[in-house]
Amino acid sequence: MASTTSFLNAVAIRRSVYNLKNSSPISQARIQEIVHEAVKYCPSAFNIRSTRFVTPTTFPKEVYDLLVPRIELFRAAYGIVLFFDDPSTISNVPLVFHPFFTQYPEIHDHAAGMLQFVVWTALAAEGLGCNLQHYQPGITPWVKEKFDVPEHWKLTAQLVFGEIVEGPGPEKERTGLDEAVKVFGGKE
Repeated sequence: MASTTSFLNAVAIRRSVYNLKNSSPISQARIQEIVHEAVKYCPSAFNIRSTRFVTPTTFPKEVYDLLVPRIELFRAAYGIVLFFDDPSTISNVPLVFHPFFTQYPEIHDHAAGMLQFVVWTALAAEGLGCNLQHYQPGITPWVKEKFDVPEHWKLTAQLVFGEIVEGPGPEKERTGLDEAVKVFGGKE
């Protein structure tokens, strides 16, 4: 089952939505399919796929007790996708390419960012509200113990999602677009 939302329309509707409820317009199986397809098709350096996911079918709400009070509103959400990086995947790359990963450590971050964007955009295209969080210092030990995550995995982000109670608000002004995109050469 594919979404009927075009890619750029999906990109445009992907916004941070914080007021969520504990329900979903799509099945848990569809959520898992979206995550799987994102991993399958999103590029990564040398195709190592170092990003790992934990998508609990039910997420223990006690994790929110570990976070600052501002995060209390996330307790009402339907679910969460936990994004990790597995640095051991470099061993799958031919030895001659290992220096790239020490010279350019951001390679892992680029792949992780693309995957976070793809999963977030795909869930938004299916009608879910989402917001991406980075509270790993406060929850990493709890998450690793609760979900039996390998010790060497590094928690990088948490995508909170659920049915939208209230949208993201008015469209934000997009500043700096003329400075951000320059076209050189070619015909007008």
